[in-house]
Amino acid sequence: MKSQNSQLHSPTLESVLMVERTIQKYSQECGKYQLWNKLPKKMMYQTFLTIIDYLKQSGKIMIDKDGCIIWIYNPELIKKVLSKGVKLR
Repeated sequence: MKSQNSQLHSPTLESVLMVERTIQKYSQECGKYQLWNKLPKKMMYQTFLTIIDYLKQSGKIMIDKDGCIIWIYNPELIKKVLSKGVKLR
């Protein structure tokens, strides 16, 4: 018997990338449930929430006070900053 905390389904890389693209397209427009409904392919809501948690923890998204999901990851800005000689630890 599985514990309540065990995941039923782990996200695939394809699923994570699909959620990332959808968030980028609808950034600042909707919350979790609305975004889940806009995915091009259906997935379990629990799997979707696992991906959202991962993206939040990795600094790619943030959720505002109204629950809207915002894409904040900007690799071009990071490259620009690094090209100016900023040293990282």
